[in-house]
Amino acid sequence: MAKKAFKSESKRLLDMMIHSIYTHKEIFLRELVSNASDSIDKLYYIALTDDNITFNKDDYYIRIETDEKNRTLTISDTGIGMSKEELEENLGTIAKSGSFDFKSDLEHEEDHDIIGQFGVGFYSAFMVADKVTVISKKYGEEDAYKWESEGADGYTVTKSAKDEVGTKIILTLKPNADEENYDEFLSEYTIRRIIKKYSDYIRYPIKMMVKKSRPKPGTEGEGKTPEYEDYFEDETLNSMVPIWRKNKSELKDEDYNNFYKEKFFDYDNPAAVIHTSADGITSYKALMFLPARAPYDYYSKDFEKGLALYANGVLIMDKCADLLPDCFSFVKGLVDSADLSLNISREMLQHDRQLQIIAKNLQKKIKSELIKLMKDDRETYEKFYSGFGRQLKFSVYNEFGREKELVQDLILFYSIKEKKLVSLKEYIEKKPEDQKFIYYACGESNEKIEKLPQTELVKDKGYDILCFTDDIDEFAIKMLGKYEEKEFKSVSSGDLGFETEAKQEESEENKEIFLFMKDALGDKVKDVKASTRLKSHPVCITSGGELSIEMEKVLNSMPADQKVKAERVLEINVDHPVFEKIKELFASDKEKLKKYADVLYGSALLIEGLTVDDPIEFSNNICELI
Repeated sequence: MAKKAFKSESKRLLDMMIHSIYTHKEIFLRELVSNASDSIDKLYYIALTDDNITFNKDDYYIRIETDEKNRTLTISDTGIGMSKEELEENLGTIAKSGSFDFKSDLEHEEDHDIIGQFGVGFYSAFMVADKVTVISKKYGEEDAYKWESEGADGYTVTKSAKDEVGTKIILTLKPNADEENYDEFLSEYTIRRIIKKYSDYIRYPIKMMVKKSRPKPGTEGEGKTPEYEDYFEDETLNSMVPIWRKNKSELKDEDYNNFYKEKFFDYDNPAAVIHTSADGITSYKALMFLPARAPYDYYSKDFEKGLALYANGVLIMDKCADLLPDCFSFVKGLVDSADLSLNISREMLQHDRQLQIIAKNLQKKIKSELIKLMKDDRETYEKFYSGFGRQLKFSVYNEFGREKELVQDLILFYSIKEKKLVSLKEYIEKKPEDQKFIYYACGESNEKIEKLPQTELVKDKGYDILCFTDDIDEFAIKMLGKYEEKEFKSVSSGDLGFETEAKQEESEENKEIFLFMKDALGDKVKDVKASTRLKSHPVCITSGGELSIEMEKVLNSMPADQKVKAERVLEINVDHPVFEKIKELFASDKEKLKKYADVLYGSALLIEGLTVDDPIEFSNNICELI
C-alpha cells in the first residue's frame, strides 16, 4: 500500500517537534502512557451514559512489554480504541488530538479530565524509534486497523487483526549511537524509573511482566546450598492514587512525613504540612511542606526553587519556579491542576492567568500557615526561622522591597526587654503608648548589643530595643521604612526623639571645647557634641547621616575597589568625670587635649567593633596620658 503524506506540514515540522519541543528523550514514555490513560477515560465517560457498557475498572489497564531480541517496546491499553478514520485523522495530522475533540463534545467538559488535548505527544515516539506501529480496535466495531510510519516521509493504514478493544503502540528502537544508548528503554530499571517519575499517579494500573528470582524447589534446607531460578511475574509499576488527592481525614502525620522524606530526600520530618485545594475559576490541589532545616545548598547559587507541577497526576515540571515567590523559595511540594493552559507539549508551560492565580493563592496560603505556626507552635517556628529567617529578611530588602508586605509579619528579632525573639507585631503591641519609634541596635551578638552605651537612655525610658545581628537586618529595615505607621529608629541615630533641653544647653555652653576637639580629630568625625543618650559611659559614636556604622562595616566587607565611610559623630557624656578632665585640659593644655580626644575616639571605635586608624599612635597616646 502506498504511503500517505502527513496532512500538516513537512519533515521540518516533525524534526522540530522531535528535537526541540522535548528536553529529554524519556518524555516519550510519559506521553504515550498519558494517551493510553485518555483512551480508557473516554470509554469510562461513555459508560456513564450508555447502559449497554459495563465498566469494571479492574479490566482496564496499560501494559508495557519489551522485546530485547527485536528491540521493540510496546505500550498497550484497554481503552476505547480508534477506527480507521480516527487513525488517519488523529495520527495523520500533526498536532491533531482526538482527546480535544472528544472533550469539546461533552456537555459538561469541566467535569472530565482528559490529558492529551494537543496531539503532539504521540510524535515524541520518533525521538527513540525508527518505526512506530499502532494497532487499534475501536469499541463497537468489528475490524482493527494498523497505522505505521517510519517518520516524516508518511504513513500507511491497513486492516489488521486484534481480538480485544484498545490500542497497541509498538516502537522499533533506533540503533545505538556514540552518544545515545536506546537499549536503555528496554531496561526494566529504566522503565520503572520513568514511570515512577512521570506517571506514578496515572489512575489506571501500568502493568509489566518483571523478572524475579526464587530458590528452586528441593534445593533449600539445612546443609544445602540453594539454587535459584528466574521467573516472571505481572507487576503494577505505578501507585495510582496520589496522596494529595486523598481526603485529609484519611491521612495521618506519618503518611505526610513518609511521603515528604521519600519525595524530597530529607531525613527530618517537615516543620509543617500545607494540604490545600481550590475549586472555581481555577481548580487545583496542592501539597506543600516547610522544611525543618535549610538544605546544605539553600544559600548557594546552585539552589533551585519551585514546586513540582502535575496535570491530572502526570508530572509536567520537576520545579516550576513561577509558583513560588522568592521569599518562600524554601517551600517544597507540588501542585496538581487540570486547568493549566499548556502549549504544544506538557513540558512547556504558557504562563497564563491560571498559573498566576494558583501562585497568588499559594503565597497567601503559605503566609497564613506560617503565621499560624508562629502563634500555635512557637518552638517549631523559631527552629524553622533559624534556618530560613535570613531569606525572609532578605526578601524585605530584595528588588526594592517588592515582597516586603508579604513577609513583614513573619520576621523575628531578639528583644532586649523580653529576652527572646519577637515579631514586629508583638513589639508594637507591648510598647508604651508614648513611644514614637521602633528602636533597634546593631552588633555582632545580642550580648554585645545589650552592653552598648547608646542603649542606655532608651532602656531607661522603658522602651524595648530590637537586636540586629545579621548583616542584612538594617538594610531590610531601611527598605521597610515603618511598620504599622511606626518608623524605625537606631539607638545610634542623631535624633532619638526625646532629647532634653538641659543637654542641648550643655552642648551650647561647651561649644568651644567641642569645636576644638572636632578640629583636633580632623576628617575622622563630622561633629563632636554633648550626648543626650549616655548615662554611665563616657563616650560613644553615632551616625550623622543615612549610612550607619553597621552598614559601613557590611559594605566594606564586600569585595569592592571603593570603600564607604559613615558620617561619625563623637558624643561626650558631660555628666561623666572624663568631661571634667576635658574642660581642665582645654583650659591648661590644649596639645594634651588633642591626644585625649584621639584616645576617646579610638575607645568609641573599639566599642563599635571597628579598628582604630593608627593602633601604634593610639597605644602611645594612652601610655603618655597614663
